[in-house]
Amino acid sequence: MKRSLWLATACALLLGAGSAVAAPAADTATLASGKIQGTVTDGVLSFKGVPFARPPVGELRWRAPQPAKPWTGVRPAKAYGHDCMQKPFPSDAAPLGTEPAEDCLVANVWRPAEASAKKLPVMVWIYGGGFVNGGSSPAVYAGDQFAKQGIVFVSFNYRVGRFGFFGHPALTAANADGGRLGNYGYMDQIAALKWVKENAAAFGGDPDNITVFGESAGGGSVHMLLTSPESKGLFQKAAIMSGGGRGSLMGPRRLSQDQPGAPSAESIGVNFAKSVGIEGTGPEALKALRALSAEQVTAGLNMAAMFNPSGPQTYGGPMLDGKIVVADPEVAYRAGTQVKGPVMVGATSADIGFGFAQNKDQVFDPFGPLKAQAQAAYDPKGDADVRLVAYTVAMDKMMVEPARFVAQVISAQGVPAYEYRFSYVADSMQGEWKMGAPHATDIPYVFDTVKAKYGDALTAKDAAIAKAANAYFANFAKTGNPNGPGLPQWPAYDAKADVLMDFGADGAALAKPEPWKARMEVTAASAKPSGGGAQ
Repeated sequence: MKRSLWLATACALLLGAGSAVAAPAADTATLASGKIQGTVTDGVLSFKGVPFARPPVGELRWRAPQPAKPWTGVRPAKAYGHDCMQKPFPSDAAPLGTEPAEDCLVANVWRPAEASAKKLPVMVWIYGGGFVNGGSSPAVYAGDQFAKQGIVFVSFNYRVGRFGFFGHPALTAANADGGRLGNYGYMDQIAALKWVKENAAAFGGDPDNITVFGESAGGGSVHMLLTSPESKGLFQKAAIMSGGGRGSLMGPRRLSQDQPGAPSAESIGVNFAKSVGIEGTGPEALKALRALSAEQVTAGLNMAAMFNPSGPQTYGGPMLDGKIVVADPEVAYRAGTQVKGPVMVGATSADIGFGFAQNKDQVFDPFGPLKAQAQAAYDPKGDADVRLVAYTVAMDKMMVEPARFVAQVISAQGVPAYEYRFSYVADSMQGEWKMGAPHATDIPYVFDTVKAKYGDALTAKDAAIAKAANAYFANFAKTGNPNGPGLPQWPAYDAKADVLMDFGADGAALAKPEPWKARMEVTAASAKPSGGGAQ
């Protein structure tokens, strides 16, 4: 009798709804900070709005991110958290899906809903927006399609604008984070990668197979991560989309030292403080700055306002701080001190560039003794519109040639590099984007979220090149090589062959020799070596 009672009790414990040994729910994950519950849709399990750090508010404004507070019970993770505080840019190619706020340091994860017997590769996305705009909530940044390729996909928010990149003598004097000053948005990125590595296994991911990638400011951020001593060991591979690759995208700014034409972050911070009536550089000034509302700190700053400043400069973006950012990308790559992992790098065919020359001498004089060579490359007949030539030169200097430079330097070190050019224009935009594929228009193809971008205007050709781009990036995350079944061969970069993958205007992906070789050669030859070395 006692034995049968024991068996009955054991069965009840094993099979009962409240059993302590019951299998975990299929839509939950247990992280270092607590348990979360997500949503399963179309074979993909997603978790959204998961804190990877404490809210950077109050005394934590302009501090390195602090570890998230653990929670008890099961935390719902079914909706995006706030994007970071900003004034949204009205014409952004990826409009935000949430209301911005300072409490924004959250991550989102997508993975296959069905559990895998093997660890899955991990991809981590970093958004662009000129370091003043952007967030992880736009529909075109959703990770569903990567999850369907067998990948754990992660996106996260980092602080932008004056919340993310800010210097002030009072912050330097307080030195609350052991020399980590100024680049708070970059600190968020490093904290998020540490969180990913710590929790990858909880999502079925491989903490030793992490690929970080980003576009524009996000691509520039990947260059920082590749070259920062603070991020070593946090990822193995990287992809840079329109992220430059020589100097900082925001110029050669330093934390404390003014330079000709580039005031320090501290000087800019003092300018901002004065603009809101805060004088001095001591603790009371810092207290007053932290007492400002989020709206007062934002003060209307976005990409449009950033390029049309009035009065003293009150925002400067990332800086050489000597701790996180110790050198410009070019300096680090030439020295070979970057993370030695496979790299994908490229730009669009009508990428961003800021050319304000009023005549052709203003365009070509900066090439110095190579002026005639530059004229032959960019304006061989001498009849091109000056605005078009100025734009093309600026684009090449800012985005296109630096991508080629990175591929050349890294491949010469024996590290696999894959260069691309994205030239495809959606069928519905052919009449409007006549120069080629504008900056950031490659993103929905890489994510295969073109339906969210183009809606009913999407064509079969648009969808096909999105499938190919998504597959190449997924393959790269899995193995460090973008090639795979059913895809045209994409050779690793070799300087002698100078071959890149062109996602062509005709809708076909095809490896081809650099089509703008004369432009690339003269731009590379005239590039002034970066002076942004360690402080």
